[in-house]
Amino acid sequence: MIVATTENLVGYRITESLGQVFGVVVRSRGLGGNIIASLRTILGGEIKEYTALVEDTRRHAIDRLVRNAQLMGADAVVMMRFDSGAIGQAMNEVVAYGTAVKLAPV
Repeated sequence: MIVATTENLVGYRITESLGQVFGVVVRSRGLGGNIIASLRTILGGEIKEYTALVEDTRRHAIDRLVRNAQLMGADAVVMMRFDSGAIGQAMNEVVAYGTAVKLAPV
């Protein structure tokens, strides 16, 4: 499955647009991770616990996006984007979205 942030893919032409596709993930850090992250804010610098949380959540959102696109019969997802936000103080929500398409070689 090709996932691209661009509208067109080199070497392919889009033969059919199947519609919007997305993958949504909501995650939270455990109590221990939140305590360690809170202590790191005092010292400054990167908060590795939250960086890892966001990276893992984005990967999981893309996996769900791909699974949903496959269920639609897509060959690729174009114009893929992320949106994210906080839910409460301990949860992070990430949405990967784009357009599911069918492809043919040029």
